[in-house]
Amino acid sequence: MTNHAKEQKIIERFLLLSIAAAILTIALKSGAAILTGSVGFLSDALESGVNLIAAVVALIAIRIAAKPADANHNFGHGKSEYVSALVEGAMIFVAAALIIYTAIGRLLDPTPLEQVGVGLFLSIVATLINLGVGLALLRAGKHYRSAALNADGHHLLTDVWTTVGVVAGIAAVALTGWVWLDPVIALLVGVNILWMGYKLLKSSLSNLISEALPPEDVDVLKHVLAKFEAQHGVGIEDLRTVASGRQRLVYLTMTVPGDWTVEYAHELADALEAAILDALPNSESMVHTEPRTLATT
Repeated sequence: MTNHAKEQKIIERFLLLSIAAAILTIALKSGAAILTGSVGFLSDALESGVNLIAAVVALIAIRIAAKPADANHNFGHGKSEYVSALVEGAMIFVAAALIIYTAIGRLLDPTPLEQVGVGLFLSIVATLINLGVGLALLRAGKHYRSAALNADGHHLLTDVWTTVGVVAGIAAVALTGWVWLDPVIALLVGVNILWMGYKLLKSSLSNLISEALPPEDVDVLKHVLAKFEAQHGVGIEDLRTVASGRQRLVYLTMTVPGDWTVEYAHELADALEAAILDALPNSESMVHTEPRTLATT
């Protein structure tokens, strides 16, 4: 099994972990909402429902992204990961709308809460699960350069802070008896989710319109190119990069002395592509070769 295939399996396992965590937290938070009658806990459970849908979509997108290039997708399917983040962002807006609608109804007709202690315990357990899984997804997303894992991890950590706010608010309701705090908390959760959805959509759209590689990748690439220029007496110009999911696309022009043979220049271009691939895994380079006399006129 190749390294890429091994990475694919690992990423899929992380997303299956996210799906399992979402199912468990939905059960815990729904139990808290049913036992207490809290619209704040209900809003938190709805957000976990979005987590589940997002994780399933991300798993599908990851499997599509792993498909090799074909006649209709010459550069592979890597950008399908960004589509999963778009879907997640859209689902977040749907959840936020449901939360805000429910909260306004409860604000107009406040209802006393019941069994608050049990509800708080269930929500805290759900929060700890999301915290652990979210941190694991972020680490894996950074290591394997997976937009889907990164988006899912950030969503889970946002969910953690949401639940912390809900738990604090419900505890305040129990202590003060101010039942109107419950729907106000839900409204704040809805607004927070809308902001998160906006940021996800903005990031995904930026990637879909061929965003360059991140600065740290470009720095590695420039180091490789500078070393290659010094060793072989060539020039590197017109460097351009594109991020496509976990795939990196690199375009550049290599200028060589005009009296070099085409065969030797081609061998050097192949060597340069191999050096880039070694420094930046999952990269595909396209090296255009020109005679130096022509390039400087």
